[in-house]
Amino acid sequence: MRIIYNGAMHKPLITSLSNPLIKQARALRQKKARVESGLFLVEGIHHVGEVVEAGWDVETILYASGLLTSPFAHDLISRLNFQPQPVTAQVMESLADKENPQGILAIVRQKKTQLKDLKPIRRAVALVASQDPGNVGTVLRSMDAVGADALFMLDGGVELYHPTVIRASMGTLFWKPVIQTSFDEFIKWARQEKHQLIGTSAKADSDYRALIPQEPWSLVLGNEQKGLSPEQTAACDVTVSLPMHGRVSSLNLAVAAGVLLYQFKK
Repeated sequence: MRIIYNGAMHKPLITSLSNPLIKQARALRQKKARVESGLFLVEGIHHVGEVVEAGWDVETILYASGLLTSPFAHDLISRLNFQPQPVTAQVMESLADKENPQGILAIVRQKKTQLKDLKPIRRAVALVASQDPGNVGTVLRSMDAVGADALFMLDGGVELYHPTVIRASMGTLFWKPVIQTSFDEFIKWARQEKHQLIGTSAKADSDYRALIPQEPWSLVLGNEQKGLSPEQTAACDVTVSLPMHGRVSSLNLAVAAGVLLYQFKK
């Protein structure tokens, strides 16, 4: 059913902060509610547009007409094949993750991609127990920029549907498969698929500029504090380092990933 955004056809306006749907949406700001429900929030015009276009299972969209100043947002509302839920500006502000909300958010069902679901992959990134949601989202964004195919999140770490991951990914999360699995299962998959595993280490013998990767390949990065363990490093086919010329001993994880992805895409 096409929704005409002119007030002729819409659900009743929600004005109460204690409305059950609003309470559910507010609860999804917490990890516990996201884990138990299998749902998560997507906030902002660009991100909501991306999750809709990517075909994810959107449970509902909440919007505050008075806060929607973008023609794109109005067009998005008009093109939905279900009725979005109008709310007051006060209700929307109570749900927003930051000040000056854009007036739209979606409640979306999570996806769980399995190794067996993957199509052939030429280039991938594997993060081992990454602890920073901003890094995970930024890595996804860099992957999109260079045409990398998939992200592996190994041995736990950041919750994939943390609001900061979504925001930092700039919608890339909705287009790239993300597989959460163990390091050992990833290694088995990589061997079966004949992926060259490129590890990162400050003690690596090879400068990153000297390596010419052999597709298919996966770039493997350890977490922000510890890097790769000796066992994880040994599981890689080759390791590379980024030379440090100043006083710092390492780069931010997402920055390092970006440098390496651009170098290896050639």
